[in-house]
Parts: sequence; structure tokens; C-alpha cells
Amino acid sequence: MTTIANIEDLRRAARRRIPRALFGFVDSGAYDEITLRANRAALDAIRFRPRALVDVQTRATAVEMLGEKAACPLAIAPTGLSGLLHGNGEIHAARAAEAAGIPYCLPTMSICTIEEVRAAVTTPFWFQLYVFRDRGFSQSIVERARAAHCPVLMVTVDMPARSQSHTDIRNGLTVPPRLTPGNVWDIATKPSWVFNVLFGKRRSFGNIEAYLQKRTGIMGAGSWANDHFDPSLNWRDIDWLRGLWPGKLVLKGILNADDAKTAAAAGVDGIVVSNHGGRQLDGAPAAIAVLPEIARAVGDRIEVLFDSGIRSGQDVLKALALGARGCLIGRAHLYGLAANGAAGVTQALDIIRKELDVSMALTGVTDIRNVTSDILYRPAASNEA
Repeated sequence: MTTIANIEDLRRAARRRIPRALFGFVDSGAYDEITLRANRAALDAIRFRPRALVDVQTRATAVEMLGEKAACPLAIAPTGLSGLLHGNGEIHAARAAEAAGIPYCLPTMSICTIEEVRAAVTTPFWFQLYVFRDRGFSQSIVERARAAHCPVLMVTVDMPARSQSHTDIRNGLTVPPRLTPGNVWDIATKPSWVFNVLFGKRRSFGNIEAYLQKRTGIMGAGSWANDHFDPSLNWRDIDWLRGLWPGKLVLKGILNADDAKTAAAAGVDGIVVSNHGGRQLDGAPAAIAVLPEIARAVGDRIEVLFDSGIRSGQDVLKALALGARGCLIGRAHLYGLAANGAAGVTQALDIIRKELDVSMALTGVTDIRNVTSDILYRPAASNEA
């Protein structure tokens, strides 16, 4: 395997190892990908303020997120189709997170089921919920997460309708994957992917497979979301969910300070500042651009986590300096999973952790819990008229 130095190297390796349609699903964004690009551009534009002659021989990266201790301020975000990038992908990712001492969040639209992943790990994982039009089915999913002793329910709130990925449409993405005249050669040149997915536990959305088979069969790019996710979900439903869920309740997909204040008033335990990795409202601001305003709006009333664009430990440190308690990584761990299974996820986590540790030293930070915006560089105001 090619030498891997950073997440971009894992991305290139992933592109070579999995079918074009699946790589496109991971790598692409909504519509013209304006917000997808903005996430990276905004993170790249932030500069650090280096410090010299600070004793940083001992550095601490451990934090507490949503009541759980974590070895560093990082969690694996809920991402669909992991089990199609590599057989039993969710299990591999959950085990890698457990070994690294960080949380893993299993998505509703996982390939492996809640029960299969729970049986494979010792530490209970977080669970992400999409609310379905069929509220009885949604309740049954929540009850399964409770039975698995998941400590956190993360409700995605930025998807009343699914945006279009031009890439998915062009590539004819379906779940489960199927052979077509256009992809026969592409799949035939990926024998290791075929082997490990073929021997995985399943090749469709495990948590909802039986439910959807009665209604749709094979699903095209995104049709399941628009057909089954509930666009009527609103703030009143948060009380309903709280009645079902005794653990930590988190809203994922907050990008507006007013919504953040409402979330705090509604009594949730946390929010994830996120634009869905540029996969929903194209033209929305970069998530990192609105993070400081949102963090100020809620203060210490609820925990603020961050995702959308994280590719390095430097990105994590920037988000913490701007008010996040911790960061979730989606694509970064998927590139590792697609490139090299469980070992690839471990590699992705290790890359980000080491980059974070070094960046702490170079900015004079000895304890990640004490990071403030003072580590960021702000150009002096111009004196010109």
C-alpha cells in the first residue's frame, strides 16, 4: 500500500479501492458543491498564533463529551453506507473508535444493525436518528437503541428534504449495489472490495431493511429519504423524543444561533454545529464560520460539538478555539475504512490525534480543555484612512 502521511493520502487510496459510485457518494456534496468547498476554504483560512518558550513537555488531550470520557476531543460521526465501503464497515469503525478511546455514533442508515454492532464492541456507542413519517417505526428504532444501552441519541434535524447529489445521479448509486452495463468493469477491477463486501453481514440498510423492502425494494440515490423521512418534524417533537429517551439528547445540524438558543431552551443536552458536510443546503455558510456565534449564543447551557470539513488535527484545534467541545469526523474516517478497513480507520484517527498533539505544542497549549481563541492569529487593524 502507498505510504500514508495524511487524510488526503487515505482519500486517494480509497478512490482506487472502491467502486466509483460509492466513492462519489462519500466524496461529493449537494448540487454545485458551493458549501462543500466553503467548509474547507474557511477552515484553511484560519491561522494560528505560535508561541515560543512555553513548557509543553506534558500535554493532555483527554476531554469529557456528553458525559463520557474521551482520549481526545474527537468522535466518529454517523455516516450512511459504511458497510458497503468495506464489509461490516460499521463494526470495524466502532471497534477502531473503542480502541482509540473515543465515541462512535451509529447511523440509522447503517448497513450493520444496532444489535450486530453492539455485540461486536464492549463500550456502548451513540446512535443517530432520522425520524420517519411512520412514528411508530421511529419509536421502535429508539427502543432498540435503548436496549443496546446507547448513552446518546443524536437526532438529525437538517434534512426535511434530501438535497440532490449530481454525482450520485450520474453514477446511478443504488442500495444494495447492482451490476449495470456502466459499472461492470469498474466493479470487476475492485476484487478485494467485492470479496470483503460479499462476505459482510449484509448489503442493505440493516436497521430498516425489512421495513423498506415492503415499500420500495432497491433504492436509488436518495429516494428513500424523500419518501420516508418526516418533513413535519418540529420543535414540539423534541418533547416527544425526550419522553422516549432517558439518556443524552443531541440535535445535529444546527447552523443558526436562533435555533441554537431554542435548542437550549428546549432542554436538549447538546447540539452539533453542522451543515451536513455540504450535503444539504448548498449555499449555506461554512459550519466553522458560524460556530463562534452559536457558541456565544448558548454559552455553557448545552454542549456544542462540531462537524463539516474536519480533515486534520489542526482543524480540530481550530474548532475548539472557536467554541466547540469536540469534533465529529465523517469523510475522514470513511476514507480510511474504504482504503484499508479497520486498520484504515485506526490510521485516520491516529493521524488526526498526532496532528492535534503537535499543533497544541506549537501553540503553547498543554491541556486541550483550556484552549481559547487566543491561539488564533488575528491581523492587526489597518491604520490607513
